[in-house]
Amino acid sequence: MIAPSLATPDLDSDPWHALANRVILVPMPLVLMESSDGVVTITLNRPEAHNALSLDLIVELGTAVESVATDPDLRVVVLAGAGKSFCAGMDLKAVRDDPVAMGEMLRRLSQATRQLRRLPVPVIARVQGAAIGGGCGLMVVADFAVTHPEAKVGYPEVDLGICPAVVAPWLVRRIGAGPARAMLLAGGTMTGAEGHARGLATHLAELDRLDDAVQSLVRRLVAGGPKALAATKKWMNDLDGSCDDAVLDRAAEISAAVIAGTEAQGRLAARFASA
Repeated sequence: MIAPSLATPDLDSDPWHALANRVILVPMPLVLMESSDGVVTITLNRPEAHNALSLDLIVELGTAVESVATDPDLRVVVLAGAGKSFCAGMDLKAVRDDPVAMGEMLRRLSQATRQLRRLPVPVIARVQGAAIGGGCGLMVVADFAVTHPEAKVGYPEVDLGICPAVVAPWLVRRIGAGPARAMLLAGGTMTGAEGHARGLATHLAELDRLDDAVQSLVRRLVAGGPKALAATKKWMNDLDGSCDDAVLDRAAEISAAVIAGTEAQGRLAARFASA
């Protein structure tokens, strides 16, 4: 006879024992936040998907940025990606049969990029691995971008029948209208070294020195006067049209309309089928 204390429990009659022995899977947050001495690091947290931008991730990113925007002690924001990549772009595969959801993702991304741009403190993108499409949009909307020579960056949207209108305003502001036109129409990707040479990144460091380069830039920025930095950033935003919601709204709608079309849907279907 088995001793009562060692008997196999009747899970139907002993729900507490069943619960105690069950593995409860709690989803990790899609965006992590860490704050230290006025420096907030916002980390995209889908490393298994190279931080591809799902609708939920974009919403959480917007919420995170909004939560720090009014912090009086905020001095610098670092935007990072967990794992091997900064951000591999939009996770369109997750909504492959729903062009309406694709459009909503683009509109939400437009809002999140505006929130980042309009923060009253400098924003640094720490870019390792890949920053593609929407991920490259996050890279260039930041005031500074630090990457490494072997990174993979760029805008391959036209190759998929997609219009990169939603990220185009930020690229124009980063590298100028002519270079942006050539880059977006040609599509494709490039190395981090080429991206730095063409203006996508403001700083270049070896991968094993990427954190050192980011921290060096953080120290330089926190040495500045907070009010002077905030006023300078706001004035630069006014000068370059970063606060022009009409243009940014139109950009999101153009991208949403094109991605819902037969060309984009056909090319995306072919890409997903071959993946």
